[in-house]
Amino acid sequence: MAPREITAHIWSVGIINWDMRMFDAVMPTPRGSSCNSYLVRGSEKSALIDTVEGEKEAEFITNLMKLDQNSLDYIVCLHAEQDHSGLLPLLLDVFPMAKIVTGAVCKDLLIKMHSLREPEERFVVVGDNDTLALGDVTLKFHEAPYVHWPDTMFVEAVEDKVLFTSDFLGTHYAPETLYQDDTNPVYLSAAKRYYAAIMMPFKAHIPGRLALVDAVNPDIVAPAHGPVLKMPAKVTELYAKWASDTPENKVAVLYVSMHGSTRQMVEFLVDDLVEKQIPVTQINLAETDSGILAEALVDAKTIILAAPTVLYGAHPFAANVAYLMRILRPKAQYIGIIGSFGWHSNAVENLSEMVSPLGAQMLDPVYIAGIPDEDAVSNLHRLADLIAEKHQA
Repeated sequence: MAPREITAHIWSVGIINWDMRMFDAVMPTPRGSSCNSYLVRGSEKSALIDTVEGEKEAEFITNLMKLDQNSLDYIVCLHAEQDHSGLLPLLLDVFPMAKIVTGAVCKDLLIKMHSLREPEERFVVVGDNDTLALGDVTLKFHEAPYVHWPDTMFVEAVEDKVLFTSDFLGTHYAPETLYQDDTNPVYLSAAKRYYAAIMMPFKAHIPGRLALVDAVNPDIVAPAHGPVLKMPAKVTELYAKWASDTPENKVAVLYVSMHGSTRQMVEFLVDDLVEKQIPVTQINLAETDSGILAEALVDAKTIILAAPTVLYGAHPFAANVAYLMRILRPKAQYIGIIGSFGWHSNAVENLSEMVSPLGAQMLDPVYIAGIPDEDAVSNLHRLADLIAEKHQA
């Protein structure tokens, strides 16, 4: 993707990966993604905000050359992860006079992750509210740890009212245009998926970072992935909603079934919830991807794990999703376990132990031998009644 002008001093020079279908070997990206990098030119000096993945060197260098950027004074690293710093070693060779501007934590990570052997004087370590003058452009740094690594910083181009936020407020989405389209439901879904998989584990830190964005009051937010936010209020409002402690009146039923018994139980429960007019999402763990799953977890008030027993423990797909929940830390207030077994089962104990750190209230399980009989159906009705009662409270 050719470089694109954001302001008279700032250009987007990163790359769009239209074909990316998996990020970090964890998160499916059905609409691709981008690795954003930004060139800031002042009247006296220039700075590059972040780099891109290492294998994209030809396209990235071409973007700089199209802007006749034959020298650089500073390479600003807001976050050390390789999708942001992958080309740093190459750029240090291409621009031998450039200095690395970064925070103390990020500096240590960059040295370790890239085996850097640069002399100490090549680093400029900045902290909260430090500034860097480029002439008629001033860069002001803001520490913003744990969205999503401890090294994360934001940097503000003060005169241009542009705030670069690293991963925060980004999206794994190959944008059709430079700026976000708030009317596009595909983009908004991608933004929620990104929040769920990357930011949700750190939701306790998000209100403070949103307050920082609000205090800076930028006209434009330029994240490290996805489109540039010319109307950042839309996305910050969504982040505030998603990161709040209040879930919505929703149930996420996550299930896997081997011979149909657990699926029958799921259908009984879901039908009952639908009749009670409780919004419910039913997800087959054998056929979904982790992005859809994470998105469903963002605002559900109740999560139901439905799984059969394999040998004597929980089905591996259910154990995997319980582990994922433990990592992502959704704000659900209630968790229930249903399913079936043959001759013996420790599945309820397995899954309950795995999700216990979430602090949600565990509902009485409905776990049966064989196919559901009248007693099982009655217990599922009672579970639906209990969920309805909890959601009305």
